[in-house]
Amino acid sequence: MSATRYTYLGPEGTFTEAALRTLPEAATRELVPMVSVPAALDAVRAGEAGAALVPIENSVEGGVTATLDELAAGPPLMIYREVLLPISFALLVRPGTALSDVRTVTGHPVAQPQVRHWLEKHLPDARWTSSASNADGARQVREGRFDGAFAGEFAAPLYGLEPLAADIHDAQNATTRFVLVGRPGRPAAPTGADRTSAVFWLGDDHPGALLELLQEFAVRGVNLMRIESRPTGEGLGRYCFSVDAEGHLTDRRVAEALMGLRRICPKVRYLGSYPRADQVRPRLRPGTADADFDGASDWLNRCLDGRGE
Repeated sequence: MSATRYTYLGPEGTFTEAALRTLPEAATRELVPMVSVPAALDAVRAGEAGAALVPIENSVEGGVTATLDELAAGPPLMIYREVLLPISFALLVRPGTALSDVRTVTGHPVAQPQVRHWLEKHLPDARWTSSASNADGARQVREGRFDGAFAGEFAAPLYGLEPLAADIHDAQNATTRFVLVGRPGRPAAPTGADRTSAVFWLGDDHPGALLELLQEFAVRGVNLMRIESRPTGEGLGRYCFSVDAEGHLTDRRVAEALMGLRRICPKVRYLGSYPRADQVRPRLRPGTADADFDGASDWLNRCLDGRGE
């Protein structure tokens, strides 16, 4: 495996590259842009890269479905780290282009909801066409296929463009979460401010089926930070559920919740436990700390010995 090579959603100049370059180890790795999220992750599966950084969630648009589906299907992968990157866009154009000249614009599909109101106000007649990435949109503007691209302002010099407008965002504090994904191994060491990701499948569809699964988390005091349903491809109405939970696999409450899911689900895919980028520690409810689980186990053992109270 090429541990010295990291892949990312390219081409050069994407927000994904900007996020990857915030990692200290990126300075000692060969950073290889890929044409898509599946391509970046497949390079890891094939041993052509040690890890891949890909977007997984946006505070405006929600989950990045290409990443969620890739992590749920195919040969298993694991998440080892996350990066949070504040997002604002610039309208990149060829030099000499005026705002009145912009008739066609492009960008990644996730970008569109974040600039929709700006477009309605400043370019109400402009036609939007999605690109594989924001940087790919910039490349197509350079080639003359579009008049403008919504991308990071830092991408302008890479493609010989200039920002016609900057700091564009309909939602304040818009943020995208990226994850560093590698082949399965030991999870990252617990820090006390961690996130655990997993995917689970329903055994059969009946009233309360999802509630039964969510109770595995609720009764143990595990807070879910994200839950999304994704089609399994096995027919209409067949879904799996991708979740992020507060805590680490080594936390008793998290471990027992996942064991509970494993008992009643036909399939559970563990995607890793890793440090939260915001370093926020969970607020534990009474009775859900490791010491509480240990105390309950000790009590049970005393009961088995005839000493229970």
